[in-house]
Formats: sequence, structure tokens, C-alpha cells
Amino acid sequence: MKTLFIAVILSFFTLSISAQNNNCKCCTKQHSEFDFWIGTWEVTNPDGSKAGKNKIEKVQGECVLQESWTSASSGYTGTSNNFYNLKTKQWEQIWIDNQGASLHMKGNKIGDQMILRTDDETNAQGKTFFHRVTWTANEDGTVRQLWETITDKTEVTIAFDGLYKKVE
Repeated sequence: MKTLFIAVILSFFTLSISAQNNNCKCCTKQHSEFDFWIGTWEVTNPDGSKAGKNKIEKVQGECVLQESWTSASSGYTGTSNNFYNLKTKQWEQIWIDNQGASLHMKGNKIGDQMILRTDDETNAQGKTFFHRVTWTANEDGTVRQLWETITDKTEVTIAFDGLYKKVE
């Protein structure tokens, strides 16, 4: 009788967990690919100076990674929403800052890197360019974010290179 009781309890527990997982539409392997960026971070420039702080958390039923950035200087802030788009089978980021700028990027995780880029645009000189941002999950738990602007497919300008170290 005791064995039957334990079996019933375990079955109920298993069904309960299974039902909870089925209710989470964004609890898939793809939706967790960018989870290495979740946390509260101090961000430094390549020379070790403070670049700012960033908080990345999962919201909206585990469907969105929301970023809250505060620069170390001049009161610059920004927010991004990052999500896995089930229709296009890729990640997207929509960034908006307190200066009125925005950025919309798309891409995928390759190895230990999340690589997102904007669509091609044309600058004032008539040259084609795009922005590419790569987040690399390092073995020591840090994350490197490298933002490159690529013009005419050959000219590369680094817009930002930050190393994320967890605070919490």
C-alpha cells in the first residue's frame, strides 16, 4: 500500500511539472540560447575603465530578455527587448535610448556567440553599411559585447567593446 501511495504521489508530481512546462510557450531550447547574458553586470572598456552597468532579465513569461543600460558617463541610458522569433527562427533585438536613437537587429547563436546585425543602410556618402553586435560567453562567466559598424563590406569600425562582469 505504501508503494502504491508513493507511486501515485510521484505520478502527480510528474504530471504537475509537465503541465507547468506545457504552459510556458517560450521554455524551449531556442528561447534559452541568450540566457548567458542574464544578470546584473558592471561593464568595462578594453582599457579597464568603467563603461557602465547593465541589467538583463527575463520577462513576459520567459519570452523576452529585457536590457536596462546606464552609461558610466553623461547620463546615457537605453533599453532593449531581445526575443526569439518563432516565425523567422531567429533572434531579434529592438534597442531604444534616451537620445531618441533606435536599432533593430536580427541573427542567431553560433557556438558560444550570439551574433545580431541590422539590415543594410546607406550613409551620407552613398556607401552601404550595417551594424553587427556579437556577445561572446566566456569560460570565466564574463561576456564580451563587440559592436562593429561595417561599411562597404570591408571597412570595420568598432563602436563599442565591453566586458561584462557579474555583480550578483
